[in-house]
Amino acid sequence: MKSRERVLAALNHEEPDRIPIDLGAMPSTGIMALAYVRLKRYLGLKRGVVRVYDVGQQLAEPERAILELFHVDVIDLRRTLEPCGPNGGKWKKWQLPDGTPCEIPEWFNPEPDGSGGWIVRNAEGKVVMRMPRGGYYFDSVYHPLERMRRPADAEEYDWDAHKVKDEYIATLRRKAEYLYKNTDYAIMFFGAGSVHEWGQSLRGWSNWLIDLRLRRHIAEALLERMIDVLMYNLKRYVEALKDYVQIIGFGDDLGVQTGPQISPEVYREMIKPYHEELFQYVKKHSKLFVFLHSCGSIYALIPDLIDAGVDALNPVQISAKDMDPKRLKREFGEQLTFWGGGIDTQHVLPFAKPREVMRQVRENISIFAPGGGYVFNQVHNIQARVPPENIVAMFRVAYEYGTYPIR
Repeated sequence: MKSRERVLAALNHEEPDRIPIDLGAMPSTGIMALAYVRLKRYLGLKRGVVRVYDVGQQLAEPERAILELFHVDVIDLRRTLEPCGPNGGKWKKWQLPDGTPCEIPEWFNPEPDGSGGWIVRNAEGKVVMRMPRGGYYFDSVYHPLERMRRPADAEEYDWDAHKVKDEYIATLRRKAEYLYKNTDYAIMFFGAGSVHEWGQSLRGWSNWLIDLRLRRHIAEALLERMIDVLMYNLKRYVEALKDYVQIIGFGDDLGVQTGPQISPEVYREMIKPYHEELFQYVKKHSKLFVFLHSCGSIYALIPDLIDAGVDALNPVQISAKDMDPKRLKREFGEQLTFWGGGIDTQHVLPFAKPREVMRQVRENISIFAPGGGYVFNQVHNIQARVPPENIVAMFRVAYEYGTYPIR
């Protein structure tokens, strides 16, 4: 069975020959560059380039040799390490914290902060990202509408800057057609937008959560402008990609470790109508599967997410409250494809011995895989200090044990 066929079977809740495997099909199923470097050294892979394509999370783009070694079945449409025309930007040399040479996007210009860390400024000179000394990530620290006090303030924001350009759409379409015709991978386009997360980005977490509960006139003004942009972009994405891409991804973290960020009631009143508008548009105008990334304990929201139109849920944070794999599969396995949940990345993958890694991977596959509706991935990205032997053990078991019928 070919990879694309295998992924589609899983998404259709059929049992393919084996469970599909993902590494890096979107920016929450990948691997940090520091871990990637150590993995390549462990495997004896000296050729190739370490390309940090997600600068905030410092994620490396998996090279073809790694994808083939781990039997990966699905790739990111926005991959740059493919000979398929313009890649959306140029690259320049940089160094990882351990001194390893790498490449970063040419537009990304970090500068020393004077205390051993890094900062990034926008065109106006404001600091928008920061990596502290000894840190691993560039954290977003700028919220352009943080001081918004009345709905009319939303009109002063440059919403058009978030609308996709013709050149970008044309590039995506060329890449999608190339990958569809020249590879057997399933293709995911992740970047169709967010609702809740965009509000947090514009206002800051505290402000946005208060807006949703106590300043709804502010939240509603922003949501109306946000959905205008999101729908404008989505229509163009769907039209350009529907003949070549199989999965379209949205990102909206709705949970924390102990429960949802917002109550189910607030979700239904303030966020769900916009999710539904986006997800249902995809379903009415294409055969694309709707993928949602949402971290944390979101058990209480899953029925509403299914109702809104989510087909595949990621990362399936099994270490969070109420996210027990057996319960999730029993209650939602016929309606959702679980994309992730293969191993706990908070406690097991970074710290356990390979034998324990293998044990948990087998256990979770035996729960999630029967009946289809499962794509293997660790819970969120592989972090910087994860031992390479644990990574190899994880993917080895996923491939060898994940053959149907699951033993």
